[in-house]
Amino acid sequence: MLAKHLILGKLLAVLFGLLLAAPAAGETRQVPTSQAQVQLSFAPLVRQAAPAVVNIYTTRVVEEVVRSPLFSDPFFKQFFGDRFGREFGPRRRRARNSLGSGVIVSADGLIITNHHVIDKADEITVALGDRREFPAELILDDERTDLAVLRIDTEGEELPFLTLRDSDELEVGDLVLAIGNPFNVGQTVTSGIVSALARTGVGVSDFQFFIQTDAAINPGNSGGALIGMDGRLVGINTAIFSRSGGSHGIGFAVPTTMVRVVLESARQGLDYVQRPWFGAALQAVDSDIAISVGLERPSGALVRAVYDGGPADRAGIRRGDIVLAVDGLEIDNPRGLQFRLGSRLIGGTVMLELYRDGNRRQVRLDLVEAPEDPPRNVTELRGAHPFAGLTVANLSPALAEQLGVDVLARGVIVLKVARNSPARRLRLRSGDRFVDLNGTAIARIRDLRAVLDAGGPDWRARVQRGDRTLNLSVRG
Repeated sequence: MLAKHLILGKLLAVLFGLLLAAPAAGETRQVPTSQAQVQLSFAPLVRQAAPAVVNIYTTRVVEEVVRSPLFSDPFFKQFFGDRFGREFGPRRRRARNSLGSGVIVSADGLIITNHHVIDKADEITVALGDRREFPAELILDDERTDLAVLRIDTEGEELPFLTLRDSDELEVGDLVLAIGNPFNVGQTVTSGIVSALARTGVGVSDFQFFIQTDAAINPGNSGGALIGMDGRLVGINTAIFSRSGGSHGIGFAVPTTMVRVVLESARQGLDYVQRPWFGAALQAVDSDIAISVGLERPSGALVRAVYDGGPADRAGIRRGDIVLAVDGLEIDNPRGLQFRLGSRLIGGTVMLELYRDGNRRQVRLDLVEAPEDPPRNVTELRGAHPFAGLTVANLSPALAEQLGVDVLARGVIVLKVARNSPARRLRLRSGDRFVDLNGTAIARIRDLRAVLDAGGPDWRARVQRGDRTLNLSVRG
């Protein structure tokens, strides 16, 4: 029996030695092999990185109804309903405060944080690690990535900042530190590992492609730093998966490949993010499609249609092609392709791997911005007709890309519906697209205005909402 235990012990020792000796791809990664290594501290990393992580305080002035106790009376609700008490009555203005974190990314005071940290803020204040406070200016706000760029005036003083590391270098199992200001208790550091890469379906932004970590992230950490063991920034902490509001060991960070693009647009003085345009409509590859074309497993993005003269068309991409990889990085679905292209800078090129007719081939795609053709011509509709109160625009590839709608869609799209307007009663919403009005095809705003100027009294409209077509009829 003792001999069996000795043999088993030797086998385990050999296996452990082989694990230590085997280097990972790219760089050598090792588990601790001595007591001295086990007692190693993250303190030097924290001393280096923490001064570049700031607290962000925002103030938003809101107007709310002062609710009378009378409106809560069951007898009153029976006759007037609960809505009356919520919408009618004296109003007062009140300041709402919120907090978050941010990361200084340049010595002259450029700061990256989350869009939801500063959303609708009237005032933004940045507090440095030494407790000095500065008013911040919003330079660029990008809801699609849930990122925002701020600037503070340091009057020439250089601030500590974090450099960006390529997040594509990360591997599952790498150690990371999360730095932020949870619950306004002060700057806090938590450690963990990279739990997953390219995590999608989180629902925080349009570009759902996150680093997942088990480092504790709590409310107030949003916009803070996720750093690697070299002290460089690998992600911006953005969200947690939690049923209670506290950390359950599942946190998400926007990778620096996307952060870099947002920062570059801000540095160029743009008020929007320049993103490359693919110029084709895509759909996911399911099991049936994979079997029908001879793919080993469902993966990639199927090209459903190609925009004439767009980048995909010029690269020789056809309807029915399946995009499998961008610059050697595998694509699992259309969101993956959207992220990989969205994390590249305008002006360069990428190499795409395609699957066509049972063969794999490489094509080069130019990274260009979507054209603003036709000009969007944002217009608020006014007049004595049921569509008054709509803000509409001509749909171009640039606007379609910005709104995240079908790149091949054309016509006039609804951007906003004014409250208490005639159009609100038609239950129209942003994203709806006019197809025709009173039998006239609507291709541009001028077509829509011509029909509206001709007058009613009866109105018949066909509106596209996603995959559905709505038929509206209004009698004069």
